[in-house]
Amino acid sequence: MRKILSMLPSRIAEQIMLVPPDTASTIEEIRIRIGRPLEVIAAGRVLFFPYVVNEEDAQQLLNHLSQFSLYMLEEELKRGYITVSGGHRVGLAGKVILENGAVKAIRDVSSFNIRIARQKIGASEQLVGLIYQKQWLNTLIIGPPQTGKTTLLRDLARLISSGSERGNISPRKVGIVDERSEIAGCIKGIPQLELGPRVDVLDGCPKAEGMMMLIRSMSPEILVVDEIGRPEDAAAVLEAANAGIKLMITAHGTSLEEIRRRPNMKHILDQNIFERFIELKREDAPGKIATVLDGEGKRILQEAGGILSC
Repeated sequence: MRKILSMLPSRIAEQIMLVPPDTASTIEEIRIRIGRPLEVIAAGRVLFFPYVVNEEDAQQLLNHLSQFSLYMLEEELKRGYITVSGGHRVGLAGKVILENGAVKAIRDVSSFNIRIARQKIGASEQLVGLIYQKQWLNTLIIGPPQTGKTTLLRDLARLISSGSERGNISPRKVGIVDERSEIAGCIKGIPQLELGPRVDVLDGCPKAEGMMMLIRSMSPEILVVDEIGRPEDAAAVLEAANAGIKLMITAHGTSLEEIRRRPNMKHILDQNIFERFIELKREDAPGKIATVLDGEGKRILQEAGGILSC
Protein backbone atom coordinates (compact mmCIF):
# COMPACT_ATOMS: atom_id res chain seq x y z
CA MET A 1 0.00 0.00 0.00
CA ARG A 2 2.97 2.36 0.38
CA LYS A 3 3.13 2.94 -3.37
CA ILE A 4 -0.59 3.67 -3.48
CA LEU A 5 -0.47 6.06 -0.51
CA SER A 6 2.46 7.94 -2.03
CA MET A 7 0.46 8.87 -5.12
CA LEU A 8 -2.76 9.82 -3.35
CA PRO A 9 -3.61 13.42 -2.39
CA SER A 10 -2.50 13.92 1.22
CA ARG A 11 -6.01 14.33 2.63
CA ILE A 12 -7.19 11.11 1.01
CA ALA A 13 -4.03 9.24 2.07
CA GLU A 14 -4.68 10.34 5.66
CA GLN A 15 -8.15 8.76 5.50
CA ILE A 16 -6.81 5.46 4.11
CA MET A 17 -4.17 5.35 6.85
CA LEU A 18 -6.98 5.23 9.43
CA VAL A 19 -8.03 1.82 8.12
CA PRO A 20 -6.94 -0.99 10.50
CA PRO A 21 -3.98 -2.99 9.13
CA ASP A 22 -5.93 -6.25 8.81
CA THR A 23 -8.55 -4.48 6.67
CA ALA A 24 -5.98 -2.45 4.72
CA SER A 25 -4.28 -5.66 3.62
CA THR A 26 -7.51 -6.72 1.87
CA ILE A 27 -8.26 -3.47 0.01
CA GLU A 28 -9.19 -4.20 -3.60
CA GLU A 29 -10.33 -0.79 -4.85
CA ILE A 30 -10.15 2.88 -3.83
CA ARG A 31 -12.85 4.95 -5.53
CA ILE A 32 -12.41 8.71 -5.67
CA ARG A 33 -15.33 10.77 -7.04
CA ILE A 34 -15.60 14.55 -6.97
CA GLY A 35 -18.40 15.66 -4.65
CA ARG A 36 -18.93 12.20 -3.19
CA PRO A 37 -17.60 10.36 -0.13
CA LEU A 38 -14.35 8.45 -0.45
CA GLU A 39 -15.10 4.76 -1.03
CA VAL A 40 -12.95 1.72 -0.35
CA ILE A 41 -13.75 -1.89 -1.18
CA ALA A 42 -11.98 -4.41 1.04
CA ALA A 43 -12.61 -8.15 0.95
CA GLY A 44 -15.84 -7.48 -0.89
CA ARG A 45 -17.14 -5.02 1.72
CA VAL A 46 -17.90 -1.42 0.79
CA LEU A 47 -16.55 1.19 3.20
CA PHE A 48 -17.55 4.87 2.94
CA PHE A 49 -15.51 7.58 4.66
CA PRO A 50 -16.86 10.88 6.01
CA TYR A 51 -14.41 12.74 3.79
CA VAL A 52 -15.97 14.19 0.61
CA VAL A 53 -13.61 14.37 -2.37
CA ASN A 54 -13.18 17.83 -3.92
CA GLU A 55 -11.83 19.12 -7.26
CA GLU A 56 -8.44 19.92 -5.76
CA ASP A 57 -8.01 16.26 -4.71
CA ALA A 58 -8.84 15.09 -8.24
CA GLN A 59 -6.45 17.58 -9.82
CA GLN A 60 -3.62 16.58 -7.48
CA LEU A 61 -4.12 12.92 -8.30
CA LEU A 62 -4.26 13.59 -12.04
CA ASN A 63 -1.12 15.75 -11.83
CA HIS A 64 0.71 12.94 -10.03
CA LEU A 65 -0.41 10.33 -12.55
CA SER A 66 0.56 12.51 -15.52
CA GLN A 67 3.68 14.03 -13.96
CA PHE A 68 2.02 17.40 -14.64
CA SER A 69 1.72 16.71 -18.38
CA LEU A 70 -1.61 15.40 -19.67
CA TYR A 71 0.03 15.07 -23.08
CA MET A 72 2.00 12.14 -21.63
CA LEU A 73 -1.30 10.38 -20.91
CA GLU A 74 -2.83 10.84 -24.34
CA GLU A 75 -3.14 7.12 -25.07
CA GLU A 76 -4.19 6.28 -21.50
CA LEU A 77 -6.92 8.92 -21.55
CA LYS A 78 -8.19 7.37 -24.76
CA ARG A 79 -8.35 3.91 -23.16
CA GLY A 80 -9.82 5.16 -19.90
CA TYR A 81 -7.20 3.77 -17.52
CA ILE A 82 -3.60 4.23 -16.43
CA THR A 83 -1.24 1.51 -15.20
CA VAL A 84 1.15 2.69 -12.50
CA SER A 85 4.28 1.23 -10.91
CA GLY A 86 3.52 -2.04 -9.17
CA GLY A 87 0.95 -3.07 -11.76
CA HIS A 88 -1.91 -1.15 -10.12
CA ARG A 89 -4.52 0.24 -12.51
CA VAL A 90 -6.35 3.55 -12.24
CA GLY A 91 -9.66 3.69 -14.11
CA LEU A 92 -10.93 7.10 -15.21
CA ALA A 93 -14.35 8.58 -15.93
CA GLY A 94 -15.44 12.07 -16.92
CA LYS A 95 -16.28 14.06 -20.06
CA VAL A 96 -15.58 11.95 -23.15
CA ILE A 97 -14.20 13.67 -26.27
CA LEU A 98 -15.12 12.04 -29.57
CA GLU A 99 -13.39 12.27 -32.94
CA ASN A 100 -15.07 10.72 -35.99
CA GLY A 101 -17.30 8.74 -33.67
CA ALA A 102 -14.41 7.21 -31.70
CA VAL A 103 -13.17 8.12 -28.23
CA LYS A 104 -10.27 10.55 -28.47
CA ALA A 105 -9.79 11.27 -24.77
CA ILE A 106 -11.45 11.77 -21.39
CA ARG A 107 -11.48 15.39 -20.28
CA ASP A 108 -12.54 16.83 -16.92
CA VAL A 109 -11.81 13.59 -15.07
CA SER A 110 -14.23 13.35 -12.15
CA SER A 111 -13.92 9.71 -11.05
CA PHE A 112 -10.93 7.48 -10.33
CA ASN A 113 -10.97 3.78 -9.53
CA ILE A 114 -7.64 2.56 -8.16
CA ARG A 115 -7.53 -1.22 -8.47
CA ILE A 116 -4.89 -2.75 -6.23
CA ALA A 117 -2.78 -5.42 -7.94
CA ARG A 118 -1.83 -8.16 -5.52
CA GLN A 119 0.13 -11.03 -6.91
CA LYS A 120 -0.63 -14.36 -5.27
CA ILE A 121 2.43 -16.51 -5.87
CA GLY A 122 1.39 -20.16 -5.86
CA ALA A 123 -2.31 -19.54 -6.51
CA SER A 124 -2.29 -21.89 -9.51
CA GLU A 125 -0.20 -24.72 -8.09
CA GLN A 126 -3.20 -26.62 -6.75
CA LEU A 127 -4.42 -26.96 -10.34
CA VAL A 128 -1.27 -28.46 -11.85
CA GLY A 129 -2.49 -32.04 -11.55
CA LEU A 130 -5.69 -31.12 -13.33
CA ILE A 131 -4.39 -29.01 -16.22
CA TYR A 132 -0.96 -30.56 -16.80
CA GLN A 133 -0.69 -34.12 -18.06
CA LYS A 134 2.74 -34.54 -19.69
CA GLN A 135 1.89 -31.24 -21.37
CA TRP A 136 -0.19 -28.18 -20.54
CA LEU A 137 -3.84 -28.51 -21.53
CA ASN A 138 -5.81 -25.79 -23.29
CA THR A 139 -7.65 -24.15 -20.41
CA LEU A 140 -10.48 -21.59 -20.20
CA ILE A 141 -10.99 -19.82 -16.86
CA ILE A 142 -14.58 -18.59 -16.41
CA GLY A 143 -15.91 -16.21 -13.78
CA PRO A 144 -17.86 -13.01 -13.13
CA PRO A 145 -15.96 -9.77 -12.40
CA GLN A 146 -13.73 -9.78 -9.29
CA THR A 147 -13.52 -13.54 -8.94
CA GLY A 148 -9.75 -13.71 -9.36
CA LYS A 149 -9.54 -14.69 -13.04
CA THR A 150 -6.59 -12.44 -13.80
CA THR A 151 -4.82 -13.34 -10.54
CA LEU A 152 -5.05 -17.03 -11.38
CA LEU A 153 -4.05 -16.47 -15.01
CA ARG A 154 -1.03 -14.40 -13.98
CA ASP A 155 0.22 -17.12 -11.64
CA LEU A 156 -0.30 -19.77 -14.31
CA ALA A 157 1.93 -17.72 -16.62
CA ARG A 158 4.56 -17.56 -13.88
CA LEU A 159 4.37 -21.29 -13.18
CA ILE A 160 4.52 -22.29 -16.85
CA SER A 161 7.43 -19.93 -17.51
CA SER A 162 9.35 -21.09 -14.43
CA GLY A 163 8.57 -24.81 -14.50
CA SER A 164 8.32 -26.98 -11.41
CA GLU A 165 10.88 -29.42 -10.01
CA ARG A 166 8.20 -30.98 -7.85
CA GLY A 167 6.08 -31.83 -10.86
CA ASN A 168 9.08 -32.45 -13.14
CA ILE A 169 7.70 -29.73 -15.42
CA SER A 170 10.12 -27.95 -17.73
CA PRO A 171 9.89 -24.17 -18.22
CA ARG A 172 8.03 -23.19 -21.38
CA LYS A 173 8.04 -20.09 -23.57
CA VAL A 174 5.01 -17.99 -22.66
CA GLY A 175 3.54 -15.18 -24.75
CA ILE A 176 1.18 -12.78 -22.96
CA VAL A 177 -1.17 -10.41 -24.78
CA ASP A 178 -1.93 -7.86 -22.07
CA GLU A 179 -4.41 -5.51 -23.72
CA ARG A 180 -5.36 -3.73 -20.49
CA SER A 181 -2.01 -4.00 -18.71
CA GLU A 182 -3.56 -6.14 -15.97
CA ILE A 183 -1.66 -9.41 -16.25
CA ALA A 184 1.93 -8.16 -16.27
CA GLY A 185 1.38 -4.57 -15.08
CA CYS A 186 3.97 -3.26 -17.53
CA ILE A 187 5.59 0.16 -17.25
CA LYS A 188 7.36 1.20 -20.47
CA GLY A 189 6.95 -2.38 -21.67
CA ILE A 190 8.64 -3.94 -18.65
CA PRO A 191 6.51 -6.27 -16.46
CA GLN A 192 6.24 -5.06 -12.86
CA LEU A 193 4.99 -8.41 -11.56
CA GLU A 194 6.80 -11.74 -11.22
CA LEU A 195 6.16 -13.82 -14.34
CA GLY A 196 9.19 -16.09 -14.54
CA PRO A 197 12.16 -16.11 -16.93
CA ARG A 198 10.55 -17.22 -20.21
CA VAL A 199 7.82 -14.62 -20.74
CA ASP A 200 7.33 -12.16 -23.58
CA VAL A 201 4.60 -9.53 -23.19
CA LEU A 202 2.75 -7.40 -25.71
CA ASP A 203 1.42 -4.61 -23.53
CA GLY A 204 -1.62 -2.53 -24.49
CA CYS A 205 -2.13 -4.53 -27.70
CA PRO A 206 -5.56 -5.71 -28.92
CA LYS A 207 -5.91 -9.41 -28.18
CA ALA A 208 -6.60 -10.75 -31.66
CA GLU A 209 -3.80 -8.79 -33.30
CA GLY A 210 -1.44 -9.49 -30.41
CA MET A 211 -1.89 -13.25 -30.59
CA MET A 212 -0.96 -13.25 -34.27
CA MET A 213 2.00 -10.93 -33.65
CA LEU A 214 3.42 -13.18 -30.93
CA ILE A 215 2.96 -16.32 -33.02
CA ARG A 216 4.88 -14.75 -35.90
CA SER A 217 7.61 -13.06 -33.88
CA MET A 218 8.21 -14.86 -30.57
CA SER A 219 7.31 -18.54 -31.22
CA PRO A 220 5.45 -19.05 -27.90
CA GLU A 221 4.60 -22.53 -26.70
CA ILE A 222 1.75 -21.20 -24.55
CA LEU A 223 -0.36 -18.08 -25.16
CA VAL A 224 -1.90 -16.29 -22.16
CA VAL A 225 -4.81 -13.96 -22.89
CA ASP A 226 -7.38 -12.26 -20.64
CA GLU A 227 -11.10 -11.81 -21.32
CA ILE A 228 -11.81 -13.00 -24.84
CA GLY A 229 -15.26 -12.62 -26.36
CA ARG A 230 -15.17 -10.53 -29.55
CA PRO A 231 -15.51 -12.10 -33.05
CA GLU A 232 -11.88 -11.29 -33.90
CA ASP A 233 -10.76 -12.94 -30.64
CA ALA A 234 -12.46 -16.17 -31.67
CA ALA A 235 -10.67 -16.26 -35.02
CA ALA A 236 -7.28 -15.67 -33.39
CA VAL A 237 -7.87 -18.36 -30.76
CA LEU A 238 -8.71 -20.89 -33.48
CA GLU A 239 -5.63 -19.87 -35.46
CA ALA A 240 -3.37 -20.32 -32.43
CA ALA A 241 -4.86 -23.70 -31.55
CA ASN A 242 -4.46 -24.92 -35.12
CA ALA A 243 -0.81 -23.84 -34.97
CA GLY A 244 -0.27 -26.23 -32.05
CA ILE A 245 0.08 -23.51 -29.42
CA LYS A 246 -1.41 -24.19 -26.00
CA LEU A 247 -3.84 -21.63 -24.58
CA MET A 248 -4.51 -20.23 -21.12
CA ILE A 249 -7.45 -17.84 -21.47
CA THR A 250 -10.16 -16.18 -19.37
CA ALA A 251 -13.73 -15.19 -20.19
CA HIS A 252 -16.45 -13.32 -18.31
CA GLY A 253 -19.36 -15.53 -17.27
CA THR A 254 -20.95 -17.42 -14.44
CA SER A 255 -20.51 -20.89 -15.94
CA LEU A 256 -19.56 -22.86 -19.03
CA GLU A 257 -23.23 -23.26 -19.90
CA GLU A 258 -23.77 -19.51 -19.68
CA ILE A 259 -20.92 -18.55 -22.01
CA ARG A 260 -21.86 -21.32 -24.42
CA ARG A 261 -25.01 -19.35 -25.20
CA ARG A 262 -22.99 -16.42 -26.60
CA PRO A 263 -22.52 -16.69 -30.39
CA ASN A 264 -18.83 -15.78 -30.42
CA MET A 265 -17.94 -18.09 -27.54
CA LYS A 266 -20.14 -20.88 -28.91
CA HIS A 267 -18.17 -20.77 -32.15
CA ILE A 268 -14.94 -21.38 -30.22
CA LEU A 269 -16.37 -24.02 -27.92
CA ASP A 270 -17.91 -25.95 -30.82
CA GLN A 271 -14.37 -26.56 -32.13
CA ASN A 272 -13.57 -28.58 -28.97
CA ILE A 273 -10.30 -26.73 -28.48
CA PHE A 274 -10.39 -26.51 -24.70
CA GLU A 275 -9.51 -29.53 -22.60
CA ARG A 276 -10.22 -27.95 -19.20
CA PHE A 277 -12.70 -25.38 -17.91
CA ILE A 278 -12.21 -23.71 -14.53
CA GLU A 279 -15.29 -22.00 -13.08
CA LEU A 280 -14.61 -19.37 -10.41
CA LYS A 281 -17.00 -17.85 -7.92
CA ARG A 282 -16.84 -15.17 -5.27
CA GLU A 283 -17.81 -15.76 -1.67
CA ASP A 284 -16.26 -13.63 1.07
CA ALA A 285 -13.26 -12.88 -1.16
CA PRO A 286 -12.22 -13.40 -4.79
CA GLY A 287 -10.50 -16.56 -5.94
CA LYS A 288 -12.78 -19.49 -5.18
CA ILE A 289 -12.57 -22.39 -7.62
CA ALA A 290 -16.07 -23.80 -7.78
CA THR A 291 -15.64 -26.43 -10.48
CA VAL A 292 -13.11 -27.88 -12.89
CA LEU A 293 -14.55 -29.54 -16.00
CA ASP A 294 -12.95 -31.64 -18.72
CA GLY A 295 -13.26 -30.94 -22.44
CA GLU A 296 -16.67 -32.59 -22.54
CA GLY A 297 -17.99 -30.48 -19.68
CA LYS A 298 -17.83 -33.26 -17.08
CA ARG A 299 -16.78 -32.36 -13.55
CA ILE A 300 -13.37 -33.66 -12.54
CA LEU A 301 -12.83 -31.66 -9.34
CA GLN A 302 -13.21 -34.01 -6.38
CA GLU A 303 -12.93 -31.73 -3.35
CA ALA A 304 -15.28 -31.53 -0.38
CA GLY A 305 -17.86 -28.90 -1.22
CA GLY A 306 -16.32 -28.46 -4.66
CA ILE A 307 -14.46 -25.30 -3.60
CA LEU A 308 -10.77 -24.58 -3.47
CA SER A 309 -9.30 -21.31 -2.31
CA CYS A 310 -6.75 -19.62 -4.52
